Amino acid sequence: MTKIKNICCIGAGYVGGPTMAVIAHKCPDVKVTIVDLNAERIAAWNDEDVNNIPIYEPGLAEVVASARGRNLFFSTDVEKAIDEAEMIFISVNTPTKTYGVGKGMAADLKYIELCARQIASVAKNDKIVVEKSTLPVRTAEAIKNILDNTGNGAKFQILSNPEFLAEGTAVEDLLNPDRVLIGGDNDEDGQKAIKSLVDIYANWIPEERILTTNVWSSELSKLTANAFLAQRVSSINAMSELCEKTGADVNEVARAIGMDSRIGSKFLKASVGFGGSCFQKDILNLVYIAKSYGLNEVADYWEQVVIMNDHQKKRFATNIVRTLYNTVSGKKIAFLGWAFKKDTNDTRESAAIYIADALLYEQANIAVYDPKVEKETIYKDLDYLESRESAQNKKGVVVFENSYEACKDAHAIAVLTEWDEFRTYDWQKIYDHMKKPAFVFDGRNILDGEKLRKIGFVFQEIGK
Repeated sequence: MTKIKNICCIGAGYVGGPTMAVIAHKCPDVKVTIVDLNAERIAAWNDEDVNNIPIYEPGLAEVVASARGRNLFFSTDVEKAIDEAEMIFISVNTPTKTYGVGKGMAADLKYIELCARQIASVAKNDKIVVEKSTLPVRTAEAIKNILDNTGNGAKFQILSNPEFLAEGTAVEDLLNPDRVLIGGDNDEDGQKAIKSLVDIYANWIPEERILTTNVWSSELSKLTANAFLAQRVSSINAMSELCEKTGADVNEVARAIGMDSRIGSKFLKASVGFGGSCFQKDILNLVYIAKSYGLNEVADYWEQVVIMNDHQKKRFATNIVRTLYNTVSGKKIAFLGWAFKKDTNDTRESAAIYIADALLYEQANIAVYDPKVEKETIYKDLDYLESRESAQNKKGVVVFENSYEACKDAHAIAVLTEWDEFRTYDWQKIYDHMKKPAFVFDGRNILDGEKLRKIGFVFQEIGK
């Protein structure tokens, strides 16, 4: 099989955008076209000021700038890109179903199916179709059935190439990954297709880090990886509550067990809980798959990871209310951070959303500051929960562009994202302009508690 010269990616979101930008950056002889029906999103990717692209990731603007207009293009002309491409990546959303069978757990594959049908209707010659979206095991079979039975006689090879990037370090993860996983058929045509994708990545990744498997193992590996990472977060958070009751320090416990080479130190940071688009969605998908095969004990095991995460968020909000003398009604609570983690403007499933919702129920007044999240996004996040009218959310939540203004006259501060700048603030100045007693609830364990207590704060952190 000749080397791939033209790639199309359907979906300009958090996986498709950065991944394809890095491929274009590292493979200047390959034309990469990212397509999306969302004209506003494509316009943002094409903005003359590359700093205005719709996704904030350290280093991403520079990568896009290096290739955009040379061999990286963003377009709404989906059919043209499909027709010209030899390899098509599917990077559309796979949200959790909100209706019907599997509601609240199963992945909603309607966008995947629509992509497959559009590819089948447009393609006039053979294509390699790559699953980039996170999908349930055996989705490739459904895609292939659509392509083979509704097309124009073109032949298709289906590959699974799940992404293991972490938001906030996505560019570095793509440039220097632990591994790249490619799953395909074991027959001759399947192996040729795998080799075509291996050759793309081999432009910058050592081949020993490029793993090849069958399609089903590749699909399941992505769900399993996210489940294991989330499990570690929930495990240390479960211990944080026990530490608070016993007088132990969760940071010291994490350090002690993390030095065990069998366990390792990563993802042992106690916090207000994990967020993001992947962990909860993928675990619930895994739970649904296990239940569909009658593996109820397996399903119960993984579901507990999500239950523990929800509990951590709820108890953080409850602790704020109880510490502020069992009422936050009419009190100003300043939120430092809204994104689900630092170095990203992604707010999906952020703990801040659910804690704000709980405090609004208690009639608190919330002031929000986040260095990268826009005001409209914050209100959309709250409106999505449908807990109250949109007007009520806008009345109860005020978004600030200045962190000191957000904290002024506040009764308490909740640190909900681990942005580095929060560590460098003039906390004496913040204390001087707050209501007294002044409370700080550190949901990310990033602040110097001893220093803040000396200033006069009533300071609380996770797991101590």
